[in-house]
Amino acid sequence: MPISGALRRAAIRALEKRDQRRARKAPPRDTREIRILLLHANGMGGTIRTVFNLAGHLAENHDVEIVSLVRESPEPFFDVPPGVRIRYLDDRVDGRKGLLNRFRSRLTPPDETAAHWFTLKTDLALLRYIRARRRGVLIGTRPALNLLIARTAGPEIITIGQEHANLAAHQPETRKQIIRRYGRLTALVTLTQADLHAYRKAVRRPPAHLTQIPNAVTRLNGPLAHRTVPVAVAIGRLNHAKGHDLLIRAWAHVHRRHPDWTLRIYGRGPRHDKLQESIDKRGLTGHVLLMGPADDVGAALAEAAVSILSSRREGMPMTILEAMSKAVPVIAYDCPTGPAEIITHGHDGLLVPPEKIHALAEAITTLITDPDLRTKLATQARITAAQYDMTAIGPRWDKLLRTLT
Repeated sequence: MPISGALRRAAIRALEKRDQRRARKAPPRDTREIRILLLHANGMGGTIRTVFNLAGHLAENHDVEIVSLVRESPEPFFDVPPGVRIRYLDDRVDGRKGLLNRFRSRLTPPDETAAHWFTLKTDLALLRYIRARRRGVLIGTRPALNLLIARTAGPEIITIGQEHANLAAHQPETRKQIIRRYGRLTALVTLTQADLHAYRKAVRRPPAHLTQIPNAVTRLNGPLAHRTVPVAVAIGRLNHAKGHDLLIRAWAHVHRRHPDWTLRIYGRGPRHDKLQESIDKRGLTGHVLLMGPADDVGAALAEAAVSILSSRREGMPMTILEAMSKAVPVIAYDCPTGPAEIITHGHDGLLVPPEKIHALAEAITTLITDPDLRTKLATQARITAAQYDMTAIGPRWDKLLRTLT
């Protein structure tokens, strides 16, 4: 048995015994203070944007702080909502510092997607922060953070795990720990009904409160799209899961029939160079553009006639709702999970069988050649998007918090 494993288990047992003593003196639980644990608050991903959005709503009636595991950029990319503070546990603006940052985390599943961000230094910083809490709510936003608050938060604390991906997307060891440990959370919130059913079936002794609350769509700048410019957009991190390689292959078929149309892909990520190679190889240079990050998503969507989601898997894709809110018709792969819970095929968007290149190309061509269909889908899409406004989603969080006290 590795020494590190034995020490870890001994430490956990010691915490549990101490918590038994704390529980006898613990005051009633309350939700006045809410702390949201986030990987890196100054980044620019969809999880960060939706967490900021939720924090802004909760700050209207609670003391809200976002606790960022690391700080790699000097300032947040997104505007920090009024009444929300940000605390950073490990400042890495000038690089990783300290001996403990050289060692990998002992508390994070090694195959967790973000495991490389976690180190022995962040383990200690998180433990110190979590154990110092004596009241309020802790909300985790990814498996590593959810597992940690489930195992180490004191008995006075309301612990909420929020799932931004889906159970099937997690790697084996992470999934194994989720199944074993998530039952210790006070509540678990999934984004989709499909994921709710998956957790309900899989988790041993599920939390007392297992519920589904989708992310609220962020209100974007800029006007509604007029859908007359021959431009399609795709927005998302340039990684394997987002399937931009599939979209580029589909666009090669579209381009042969509609060479006047342009595809703009917004985002950054590890597959940038490979995607550019694919674009050049297929003769799409100048017709498929890697635009980099979208500093203003609303402005990017306002210039589009079609929005495309080519993901292999999703949690709940906010890019669909953002496009809908800007009156841009959406075509999406019917991947697990999310798109089919938002889009009603033929009513407010189009769904395509997952990873089918020709089917995606045909759906794009259909919208290119039928402006009336674009208008019909866009009109209904705005109605759908309104159901995900914070005025609709916020009260669901308020109700959950009232239930937990």
